[in-house]
Amino acid sequence: MTPRTKIVLGGVAIGLLTFLILPWWISALIVIGAIAIPVAGYLMLDPSQRKRLNNQARKRIG
Repeated sequence: MTPRTKIVLGGVAIGLLTFLILPWWISALIVIGAIAIPVAGYLMLDPSQRKRLNNQARKRIG
């Protein structure tokens, strides 16, 4: 299992635990924030930076 997979699984586990412990709306805000932060960071990139990032991801896959 890769380190990235472990981080994702840990995040999912923490998200599920917050749904059990905290009120649902606080848990929903935490999950939405965890999704929104990387998306906002990606959208802040210039088109040339996005293209470079996508090219790097393709190189890793194939």
